[in-house]
Amino acid sequence: MTASSFAKSPRLLVLGIDAASPQLLEEWIADGSLPNLAALAARGVTARTRGIEGFFIGATWPSLYTGTNPARHGVHYLLELVPGTYELRHSASAGFVRRPPFWRALSDAGRRVAVLDVPLTRLEPGMRGIQVVEWGGHDSIYGFRASSDALATEILQRYGPHPVGATCDADRRRAAEYASFVEQLEEGARRKSELTCHLMAREDWDLVMQVFTEGHCAGHQCWHLHDPAHPAHDAAVAAAVGDPLRRTYQAIDRAIGTIVAAAGDAPVVVFTAHGMSHWYGAQFLLRDILVRLGAAFPPPLRRASPRERMRAAARGAWRRLPEEVRALLRQMRPRASASPAPRSPTIGVDVTRSRCFVHPNGLAVGGIRLNIAGREPSGILQPGADADAFVSWLSDALLAIVDERTGHPLVRRVLRTAELYQGEYLGLLPDLLVEWSDEVATGSANIAGGIGARVRASSAAIGVVEGVNDFGRTGEHRPGGWFVAAAPGIAPGALAYAPALTDLAPTFAAMLGVSLDGCDGHPIEALVPGGVAGGRR
Repeated sequence: MTASSFAKSPRLLVLGIDAASPQLLEEWIADGSLPNLAALAARGVTARTRGIEGFFIGATWPSLYTGTNPARHGVHYLLELVPGTYELRHSASAGFVRRPPFWRALSDAGRRVAVLDVPLTRLEPGMRGIQVVEWGGHDSIYGFRASSDALATEILQRYGPHPVGATCDADRRRAAEYASFVEQLEEGARRKSELTCHLMAREDWDLVMQVFTEGHCAGHQCWHLHDPAHPAHDAAVAAAVGDPLRRTYQAIDRAIGTIVAAAGDAPVVVFTAHGMSHWYGAQFLLRDILVRLGAAFPPPLRRASPRERMRAAARGAWRRLPEEVRALLRQMRPRASASPAPRSPTIGVDVTRSRCFVHPNGLAVGGIRLNIAGREPSGILQPGADADAFVSWLSDALLAIVDERTGHPLVRRVLRTAELYQGEYLGLLPDLLVEWSDEVATGSANIAGGIGARVRASSAAIGVVEGVNDFGRTGEHRPGGWFVAAAPGIAPGALAYAPALTDLAPTFAAMLGVSLDGCDGHPIEALVPGGVAGGRR
């Protein structure tokens, strides 16, 4: 018996492809590589979407499912500054997303929902329906759980854990390692389609929502194998493995085809919330740049502990080894060993002298917090004219920095967050956003012998600041998304404008006859003519 022979039709089927490149989706739909998405596009409406400017890493999914901007839902990244301190904490350990997801409103309105693996979500208690969190997730911040212990047990018994595990970050170098990884992603997508069809068959759901995070993993880990122009591209590995992104997108396309067939005549929306391309920028230089500018000062020196001295000596000895010796030692490293727990991050400046400091915001767009008197415990920058003059000077200084790899500016724009967003949680966000130029891909010290990993930045104010990227990903996010929607009454074609990401939540709710109040977004007219669809059938 096939999945389609017993599954019930939900009133709305929403499928996400996490962090898929809109450009690649469109290219591979056009050339026939993604036949199931092509079939949906032929009978539905397609559009690019506008992302969350300045915060398209940690804030994308919360903005999507709440329909609000980061200053209103409170999440800009997976680290946040503890209010009234200079301490950093994991966002998920505090208030995290401070607005309800759209499926809460659906549940409160009497709709039955099945919400499966939506990234950066936690269990929503008391819902009408079921929820699965992080069975297969790129950012596993809570770990696998489900709305009931019985459901969690059933999923593990029927499908096991996701083949990739809790994280897709790993030290891969050989073709066999990448081939195994891509096979795990393909198998994960296949199992996810089976899981979705199985749960969809349980009852006449109003909403079934599932997100494929396999594309996210492939993009971060394998962009250099997809893109021949990437400095770490390995033609031999790529020839042996094939294009990991194409293979993963094709596996997701097959999974989507299975689910759509099982859903019968249900309206379908497939989307990607943000995109993916090469890793770029020089976030690892930002603190040193601020110090060179005299905007920040390093913390006072202290005597290192014996353990710290031993670690520093070991790191120095490792760096002095020839690359071929390091490569051999990496191969001898036990593959099953877990990565060491990351050290607690710090802001790394003398707060009594610094006018600003780096406020973690991901690696694509840097964040800077002003050390404002009366807001920060040791604030020295006066609010108002003093702060405005400093921001103007700092922005000009950052924009004057040249990336010596290209001879062009290293920083594309410096934005003031308060000019982009307003909301009760604006104070949790960085004050300034530093958009790095993505003109050239930045390599990694951990891949291909570190080709392209060194960045030299220079200007009259900073002299030369250089450093090496040691982060082991070769793909990074881009803010734009894409969707296709197919249903009776939706005229096929491409929209002439790009809806906002925050328009999706009120659109999904409106397609089920529910008005989502308190949003920044609005229902997309092409999908819901008149604003809100009819009531419950």
